[in-house]
Amino acid sequence: HGLQWLTVPVQVKGRFAQSIRDTLIDGDAWADSHWKALTLNYRRASAFEVTALWLEPMYRQPWTHLSVLNHALIEAVCLRLDISTRVSNSWDYVLQDERSKRLASICEQAGASTYVSGPAARDYLDEAVFARRSIAVEWFEYGPYPEYPQLWGAFEHGVSILDLLFSCGDDARRHALRAH
Repeated sequence: HGLQWLTVPVQVKGRFAQSIRDTLIDGDAWADSHWKALTLNYRRASAFEVTALWLEPMYRQPWTHLSVLNHALIEAVCLRLDISTRVSNSWDYVLQDERSKRLASICEQAGASTYVSGPAARDYLDEAVFARRSIAVEWFEYGPYPEYPQLWGAFEHGVSILDLLFSCGDDARRHALRAH
């Protein structure tokens, strides 16, 4: 039936923004819904069984906070793809108020020499703030990614890493690295 969004419902407190760290997941019905959608869409994929073995347990845990779930999923995917990059949270750092200063400060505290950003940040990122701290800014352009065998119709670029994992299994890392 085409692309399908998988969303996690969250509890919102009041009209004002709340931190991701404090955002609670609203119930647990989403997990069964996600797993059912993934199973229905990928059960015929060549790597469904091997991918389901490591992914399904993630959906069977009692997640309470969105940030903890996100962090765990990112680390699981990195482990599966043998990516050794350290994953941290913004609250692990002393944060500044202004957006560019906050990002540059996080980079500096993490010991980074380069900040890689998506193209949407060109509208607001002040590269001079990074330059003053001797941190290079590189712009990452999304896609088009190298194609790999998918189950349905013409190749679809706008999918998550789960599509690659279900479609290619142990070969997913090779496909992911070809994208850079």
